[in-house]
Amino acid sequence: MMEPTVEKPDQSTSSLPPPPAARSVAPLSSWDWVSERKEIVDLNPIRSAAALALDLVVSDDGEHAALLCGRADGSFGVEGAGEAWSGLGFEKARELRFTPDGRLAVVARMDDQWTVVVDGVPWSESFAFAWQMRFAPKTGAIGVQVKRELEHTLVIDGKPWEQGFLACRDYALSADGKHAAALVQVEELGEADVEKFMACTWGVAVDGESWKQRFVAVYAPTVAPDGRVAVAARTSRFEYTIAEDDALWSSRYPCAWEPIFRPGSGKPVAPVRVDGAWTLAEAGELCWRGRYVQLWLARASADGRHLAATVAPCFGRWTIAVDDHIWPADFGEYVGEPVFSPDGEHVAAIVRDEGRFSIAVDGRRWSSGFVSVWDPVFSPDGRTVLAKVRDADGYALAVNGRPWSRRAEMVWDPVFSPDGKCVLVRSVEGGRLLRQVLPLSVLEDGALPRGVGVSAPRARES
Repeated sequence: MMEPTVEKPDQSTSSLPPPPAARSVAPLSSWDWVSERKEIVDLNPIRSAAALALDLVVSDDGEHAALLCGRADGSFGVEGAGEAWSGLGFEKARELRFTPDGRLAVVARMDDQWTVVVDGVPWSESFAFAWQMRFAPKTGAIGVQVKRELEHTLVIDGKPWEQGFLACRDYALSADGKHAAALVQVEELGEADVEKFMACTWGVAVDGESWKQRFVAVYAPTVAPDGRVAVAARTSRFEYTIAEDDALWSSRYPCAWEPIFRPGSGKPVAPVRVDGAWTLAEAGELCWRGRYVQLWLARASADGRHLAATVAPCFGRWTIAVDDHIWPADFGEYVGEPVFSPDGEHVAAIVRDEGRFSIAVDGRRWSSGFVSVWDPVFSPDGRTVLAKVRDADGYALAVNGRPWSRRAEMVWDPVFSPDGKCVLVRSVEGGRLLRQVLPLSVLEDGALPRGVGVSAPRARES
């Protein structure tokens, strides 16, 4: 099936200014916590004019929004984001998102080549393909995997690594975006060449330079704040370990999962399998005495004093272990990753049992169940837990298990004010995107003031 012909406006990058550079992410205290209600954009006319309404995205502070749309001529565009985007049309576009520092970026194909467009300005270089755009959380630096000619590499803020590789499986950015680590294929491998595969054809590239170590397989890269890199690695047919900065742990395991760097000590921590069961290891030494049928998604509190992980204490039952102590309750269908409160004294997670999703906090499950639940959000003092939820009537927020009495077309994850007294609510009501700052006490009461989360007919999607 032939793709429709798209009339391409003059979008030569030679006459365009460079895209805006990454900057420091604004602190929460600088956000507008005074304006109770703002209508950011009326989506109804945009949806009505579009042949296809795709991704709606909202900035973290709720002040800006954009909608990725398909047009009648077969092209794609970004609507509702201002004049910088009004003259741009793309042959293909995806991964539209706001960076943590508030810029709007999309991976797009222009003139049969892929690039990243930031605030309406394409990167100066384009590629045969680009995918998996990621952001550095502290600065908003943008990373993306690309294919150029027959090579794969990374591009950070428009600057490609000089070295290319046969393949690139995954990558990670440091929090400030100054460092990146990628899992790359460094040796040619013929079809069905099992012997060569077991001889180790994969490696790790950090900031464009390859490690000397070679692996049968490598996965789950993570970058510490100081630029150190750790990965889970398969070193032989039956052995796994953790590699840190091109050096292997001395211990070998039948399997190992994703490592993390523990705040404070800076040491890598990872789930490992020993003697037919799973536990947690730190810097090559076992740090938990408990043994579990499964253990993964290890997480640390912000100060590094506590460790938590999703575990199966017995076959078919899941729960959370905190500092090697399991919750008193377990669940039969699903338990998500542990989320620590800011002070590290409480842990919450998404759980599913008997066909319904909910949130469990310190082992106690909310009484309410939902069709879908998103990650829990703690208040600054750790006493209140909010979560975006969905049931048969629409989207809402739930406060300590109590959902809104009304529903919205869409809700984004809530954000607490620095003092914890207010909550930023971003929602779509009646086809309009609203930014509202509500007292926490109003949300706790469950009954919202008029105009918040009101059910309304959906605007036309196509």
